[in-house]
This record gives sequence, structure tokens and C-alpha cells, in this order.
Amino acid sequence: MRVSTGWMVGLILLGGVLGGCSRSAPVSTTQSAPPTAFACYGEAESGCDLRIYQVMVEAFADGDPRRGYGTGYGPSRHQGDLAGIRQQLDYIASLGVNAIWLTPVFDSCAGQSGDDRLDATGYFACNYFHVDPRFGTNEELKSLIDAAHARGLYVILDGVFGHVNRVGITAPSPQGRRPALTSGGAGYPGQLADYRHPDTLAYFQEVARYWIEHYGIDGWRLDQAYQLDVASLRAIRMTVEQASRERLARGESWGTLGYLVGEVWNDAPTIARTAYGPAQAPALLSAFDFPLRYGLVQALAVEESGKGGQGADVLDANWNRRENYPPHAMPNLMLGNHDLVRFGDLLQRGHFNPADYWLRHQAAFTFLAAHSGPITLYYGEEWGDEVPGYAGQIGQGCVERGLCDDHVARSDGKWPGNFTPAAEQNALRRYLTHLMQLRTEHPALWRGRSQRLVAQHGLYGVLKTADREQILYLLNVSTEQQRYQLPPALANVRHWRDLLSGEQITVPAAAASIPVSALSGRLLLIEADEAAGQP
Repeated sequence: MRVSTGWMVGLILLGGVLGGCSRSAPVSTTQSAPPTAFACYGEAESGCDLRIYQVMVEAFADGDPRRGYGTGYGPSRHQGDLAGIRQQLDYIASLGVNAIWLTPVFDSCAGQSGDDRLDATGYFACNYFHVDPRFGTNEELKSLIDAAHARGLYVILDGVFGHVNRVGITAPSPQGRRPALTSGGAGYPGQLADYRHPDTLAYFQEVARYWIEHYGIDGWRLDQAYQLDVASLRAIRMTVEQASRERLARGESWGTLGYLVGEVWNDAPTIARTAYGPAQAPALLSAFDFPLRYGLVQALAVEESGKGGQGADVLDANWNRRENYPPHAMPNLMLGNHDLVRFGDLLQRGHFNPADYWLRHQAAFTFLAAHSGPITLYYGEEWGDEVPGYAGQIGQGCVERGLCDDHVARSDGKWPGNFTPAAEQNALRRYLTHLMQLRTEHPALWRGRSQRLVAQHGLYGVLKTADREQILYLLNVSTEQQRYQLPPALANVRHWRDLLSGEQITVPAAAASIPVSALSGRLLLIEADEAAGQP
């Protein structure tokens, strides 16, 4: 849940192997010491391979006419429910994702709090052990979880552990606990959880464990994680990990991941301090990478403030580099979510050439695909969703009228059968699905040690290395073709394979450069020369 948006190269070659395949001899790019072994850089951490698809429960799909709020924030019909999500699991799995994140499903005391629109979001619960009856039942949630698992999808629930409904907690936990609460102040729509009292931490630890033990969920997204102190975040993470280990010890196939990702909508130092905690005593291991998201949007579109056109430099800025976070961090990168304006609408706001709309989406998706660590896709991005005429609605009073703030992203879900996609929409969905498949086939994309090569003018490049697989990722954020001049360590590599097109590429020694089309990304796998035995 959003509360504020009040903030907002040169050649760098690090040590690594350039062989690409096991037949090739290692080639060092530099004599300097190896870089810090960040989480997801070369480690087979299962959380690093998460490809999450986020849905808003109240908006995504209407599967039961008896359910739904019929009111809420944003342009959807607000008739979403758990049955509708279950009915679309095959479609979701077809996108190549391996996890689904549900916005809060717990009872919000609709009709009692005085604000059904807010209750529809789920972000102010009154009972954390019962599903909101306007979404379904506990049994329906268990059925959804089991059905998702049967399709190879992890299930991540949204845990709002820092604040509750204004009516408070209406029933004790199964073990008889209640959290201590305090007023959120004038105008705040709920009450705050008071972690100065041990009962509060014990209550939310029970919540976190309960849905893993009894329902087999695979993790939690922690809303406004900064509302908890790092010691409490650490305790909840350890509770989740322990419950997951116990399921694994019992031979369970699911509910064993124990993934937590925190929302701290702020700059990197604040995320590091309030979510990750110190390296010697980690709090969370994963948090959403808002700084890098803003860099990506500024490079290919404009952000919500209207700032854009920053070139590739902004993808390697002091304020969004991976080095801002401690070594244990697994930053989760996204393009949008329910608290952000959709990428398509931001393209409108930037008044870019309409002909480039789909290319800019594809380019952004390649950046996600090449990210070492978990990534999250917001429903509708696969279709390039936008609000028709969005750019023309920007102006005085548009926020108050719900026409230009984050609510515009809370639209009805789309899938084949409930709308007729244009050819460009189908092509974008196929492109994204291909990228997600490449992530499953090439570990260097999701856990590769990242060696930054270039980030200047219109061109960004990074070399991804995992084991002996190496992939050169190049992104052109400009509207003109760029050529990347290979550095000396790569200049002798003759054979490459373009993973997106399947094209085999031979780079002549005299040229030693690679073209990158306007507004596009390339994923180039280094291949060995069997005859010469060299890269």
C-alpha cells in the first residue's frame, strides 16, 4: 500500500570467466579481487528465481456472482474474488511465471468500518485468520492454493502486519492472542500495531506461521514493512523459515520456500536500514527495489512526477546501484504494481512516438528478465495495459477525481476469452512469455554475477555469469541504433547466440562490435569455438 512518493559511465569490468561453455578456458577480465558475492550472484537460492505475477483480488476476475465489493478505488468493476483467480490459473501459468501474489484476502469487516472502498483493497484487516467473505471462504482459498501448486505456482499472501482496521481486531487468534494497537492519528484510516508490546509480535508471528502450516502458502509480501522495527522483521522471517523447514522435514512439496519480500517505498539507504538490516544480523532478505524501478522508468518512459528521458546513465546511478544494499539482500524488481501508474500510462504522459509504445514495453521486459534476483509482474502488463486518454487527464484536480494517481492501475484483469486483444497485445504477451522461459533455461539471467560494462548515453550493458554460462545483456534506450564496442576481454569472442531470436552470430575480429536496435534489449550467450577450443 502506498503512503508517499516523497523522494524522488564508464567501463567497469570485474573478475569473471568468459568461457561461456565448459569447453572454453577461463579468461580473466581484470586482475582485481572478485566483487562482493551478493545474494543471487552465483547462488542457487530458490527465492532468486521467483517470477511473480501480482493480482488485485478485488479487481482481477469475477468467478462467483455472489462475491465482490462492487465499489472501490480505480476503474475496475470491483467484482473480483478467489474463484475468479482460480479459474484463470492456467492462463497465469502460461505466461511463464512461477508464483502468484494475492493482495490481502483477510476479513476487512465490510459494512462496519465505514469505508467499503478501502475495505475492498484488503489493506486494513480486522481478522487475520478468516478470508474476507466478499472474496470467498477459507476453504476456497485452500482450494486456490492447492490448484496453484498443481500448476507449479508458488502462492504469496500479502501480510499487513503494521496496521489494522479502524474497528480493531474483532476476534482472538486460534491461540487466544490479540495485538496491541494504537491510534494512527487524525485522518488515518486504521489503527497501528504497537510492537512495543510483546503480544503484538507474538500475534503476527502466529499469523505468519498459521497460513504456512495449515494452508501451505510459500511466502509473504509485507506491506509497509518500515512500520515494524528490524528486530520484529527478523523474528517474523525466522518464524516463516522455521515453519517452512518443518513442512520440508515432513516431506511436503509446497509451503517450503519461506520467502518474504518487504515494501519500503523510499530511497536505497532507507530500504537497507529499515528492511534489510545490518549484514551481521539480517532482518529481511528481500525488498522491492523501488530505486531501480524508477531508474528503469526514467530511462524508457517518464516516472509519475514527469521526469524521464534520462538515458542509460540512470540505470547505474549512485542512488540505485546494487551496492547500496547489504550482501544478503535479494532486491525484487518490478515495473509496476497497484500503487504505481501503469507503464503504458507513463508512456502516454511522456508523449513519446506512439509507434514506439510496444518497443518500449519489450525493452523494459528484457531488463526485468536480465535481473539477478526475484522479479514481479503486475497483471495487465503482459498486454501493455493503459487508460485511454490518460495523458489528457493530467492537470488540476485529476488526483482528487481518481484520474491520474495510482488507482488507475487497479483495473479488471484480461485474458484470452474475456477480451479481444490486438495483434500488438498478443505479440507483447508472447514476447514476455519467451523471456520468462529464457529465465528458466539460463541460470545466468536470474543468479548471474553481474559485471557492469557500460551505462552511458543510450546504451546499457552487463555481463551475467553463473557457473560457466555467460550472457551479455545490452539495452538501447535511445531511438537510434547503437553499436557496442566490445572491450578487450570480449573482443576475441567470435561466436554468440541471440537468445531472443535464436540467431547464431559471428563477430569479425576487425569489427569487434555488436549492433543494438533502437529501443531494444539483446541477450547474447557466449558460445565456444569447438574447432579452435577458444571463445
